Amino acid sequence: MLLAVSESKNIRSDLIPRIATGFCGGIARTSNICGAVSGAVMALNIFYGRNDPGMLPEKSYAKVRELLALFEAQFGTVNCRDLTGCDLSTPEGRNAFKANNTIARCRHLSQEAARMAAQIIAETEA
Repeated sequence: MLLAVSESKNIRSDLIPRIATGFCGGIARTSNICGAVSGAVMALNIFYGRNDPGMLPEKSYAKVRELLALFEAQFGTVNCRDLTGCDLSTPEGRNAFKANNTIARCRHLSQEAARMAAQIIAETEA
């Protein structure tokens, strides 16, 4: 997700997607916030994040809240466990994830999170 948004803006780095690896599975398979949403937050902050601690984070916060509202409006939650129906912190949950081909749902969620982030960025640039 982060890679797709970054590349759409001609931003390339060997660190992407490496820095997003731990977000999969609702952050390291803890089934918390969706990794695609986390990646979208990181993508937004490439454009709206601060470069030093003295800068105010308000623009970033506003864009992230916009993303969260869009995602929750479409999917009802940003929580991995609720989105997938699987507790990825357990072997049973990971087996259910595989057995039910839940990866297809995750791909869709990633595409939508990327689309939403790109939309927010495009609206700001317009």
